[in-house]
Amino acid sequence: MTPSEKSAHSKPLPFWKRYIFSTDHKVIGIQYGVTALIFLFIGFLLMMFMRWSIAFPGRPLPEWAAALLGPNSTSGIFGPEFYNQLGAMHGTIMIFLGVVPLAVGGFGNYVVPLQIGAPDMAFPKINMMSYWAFLTGGLLMLFSFFIEGGAAKSGWTAYPPLAVLDADSGQTIWLVGMVFLITSSLLGAINFIVTIIQLRAPGLTWMRLPFFVWSELVTAFILLLAFPPLEAAGVLQLMDRIADTNFFMPSGLVVSGEIREAAGGGSPLLWQHLFWFLGHPEVYVLILPALGIVAEIIANNSRKPLWGYRSMVYSSLFLGFMSFVVWSHHMYLTGMGSVMNAFFQTTTMIISIPSVIILSALILSLWGGSIRFTVPMLFAVAFLPMFGIGGLTGLPLGISTSDIHLHDTYYVIGHFHYVVAPGVIFGLFGGIYYWFPKATGRKMGTVLGHLHFWPTLICMNVIFMPMFIQGLAGVSRRLYDGGSAYAHAQPVLHWNAVISMAAWTMAIAQIPFILNFFGSIFFGKKVESNPWEATTLEWTAAPSPPPHGNFPEIPTVYCGPYEYSQPNSETDFHPQNQPVEA
Repeated sequence: MTPSEKSAHSKPLPFWKRYIFSTDHKVIGIQYGVTALIFLFIGFLLMMFMRWSIAFPGRPLPEWAAALLGPNSTSGIFGPEFYNQLGAMHGTIMIFLGVVPLAVGGFGNYVVPLQIGAPDMAFPKINMMSYWAFLTGGLLMLFSFFIEGGAAKSGWTAYPPLAVLDADSGQTIWLVGMVFLITSSLLGAINFIVTIIQLRAPGLTWMRLPFFVWSELVTAFILLLAFPPLEAAGVLQLMDRIADTNFFMPSGLVVSGEIREAAGGGSPLLWQHLFWFLGHPEVYVLILPALGIVAEIIANNSRKPLWGYRSMVYSSLFLGFMSFVVWSHHMYLTGMGSVMNAFFQTTTMIISIPSVIILSALILSLWGGSIRFTVPMLFAVAFLPMFGIGGLTGLPLGISTSDIHLHDTYYVIGHFHYVVAPGVIFGLFGGIYYWFPKATGRKMGTVLGHLHFWPTLICMNVIFMPMFIQGLAGVSRRLYDGGSAYAHAQPVLHWNAVISMAAWTMAIAQIPFILNFFGSIFFGKKVESNPWEATTLEWTAAPSPPPHGNFPEIPTVYCGPYEYSQPNSETDFHPQNQPVEA
C-alpha cells in the first residue's frame, strides 16, 4: 500500500459511504450475508404457506395467516394460481436470492481476501455494484407480489410456452429481476478470479491456499461461464413477451382451442437447454462453497490436516469442468434419443466421482482427530451424511430409464433438498457460527446454538425423507392439493401432514438462531483474535474484527493452511504466517 493510499484510508468516511455504499469487502460481505438471510426467511415463509395447501387442501388458513396473503386469498383459501406463484418464487428466492448470495457474496466477499492476505478485493467499486445489482433484482422480485396478477407463476424454471403466454406482468418482472441478479453474479465472479490470482500474499502458492479459497475460485469460473447463456435466454424470453418475437414459441401452437396467430418457428427446448446449461452448474455453485466451509471447520476442530488436500483440490477443479457437460440429464423426457441419453448418463455418473472423493476426504479427516464438538463442528459433521444422502439419491435421476418414473415427482424434491437444505444450508450455518467472531469480535452462544442445531437436524429429515416414499409412489410435485384427487397417491398422502408439521416446527427452531445472531452482536462473549486456534491468515494475521485494509502489514506465508498437531511443535497449530523451524 502506497503512502497516499494509507493517508486516504486514514480519513474518516461519512456513515453512508462507510456502511451503505461501501467499497470495503467486509462491509459488502456483511450486506450480502444479512440480505441473503432475510431473503431465505421470506422464501421459507412462502414454503410454509405451500405446505398448508398441500397438507390441508381446501381448508381455510388461520385468520392471522390469511391476512398476510391479502387479496390473493379468498376466505383464507388460495387456489392453484397463487400456489403456482408461491412455488415459482420459493425456488427463485431460495436459490438466486438466498443460498448463492450468502455462499458466494457473503462468505466469499468477507473471507477470501482475508484468507489470501489481500487488503481488499481487486475491484472494490465493481464489488459494490454487484451487491446493489443483486439487491435491485431481489426487490423487483418481491415487488411483483403486489401488482395486479401477482408474481411469476410459471415455475422457477420459467419454461415456455407457458411463461411467454402468461398475460400478467409478474413473469416480465421476474425476467428483468433475473437480468439484474445474473449481472451481479458476473461482476462478482470476475472480481473473485482476479483477486485470487493477483492479490495473494507473498509465499501463498497455489497449494498453500485454504480449500475454501479453491472452492470459491472454481465457483467463480462456473458463474462466469454458465450465467451468460441464461442472461441471453432471459432477454430473448423478454422479447417474446413484450415484442412478439418467437425465439421460444413454436409454429401451430394451440391456445384455448385456437391456433395462436404468430410467426412461430421458435423452440421451447432451446430455453430448456439454455436454462439447464446454467441450472446444473448452479448446483455446484451451491455445493462447492459449502464444501469449502465444512473443510475449514473440520480441519480446525479435528486438530489435524485435511486428509488428501491435493486430491480435494484436483477434484474440485474436475467437478467444475464436468458440471458443464451433464445439463441434459434434466431433459430425458424431451426425446433427445438414446445416443444423447447415454452420453449424459455417462457424464452424470462420472461427475459423482469427484464429489465422492471430496466427501470421503472430509470423513477420513476425522479419523484419529482430537475432535472438538463446537456448534460449527456439529453443523459440519451433520453436513456429511446429509450431503451423502442427497448425492446417492441423485444417481437414479441420472439414468434415463429410472428418471422416466421419477421425473417431476416428490422424489426429485427430496433429492435436491437433501443436497441444498440439510446439506448446503448446514454448511452455511456452520460458517456463520465459525466466522462470527472474526466479523464481530464476539462469539455466538453455545446453548442457543444447540437449541438451533438439534431440532433443525431432526426436522430436516422428517421433512424430506418421506418425499422419497411419495415420489416412488408417483406423486407429482406440482399439485396444489398434494395429490388428493389421484387414486394412486392415496396410500402415501398421510405424509403430507407429517411433512408440513415438521416444516412449521423447524421454523420455530430458527428462533434461537435469530436471537443468538442478533443478541451476540451486542452481548456475545468477547474473544481474542484467534478464538478457535486456527492456522489460516484471517485468524492469525488480522485483528477481530479486521480494520479497513485488513492487516497491520501484508503477511508472508511460510507453510500450508492446515498445519495442526505437527511433530516437534510447541502448540497443536502452526499459523501460516510464522516461519517453519528447520
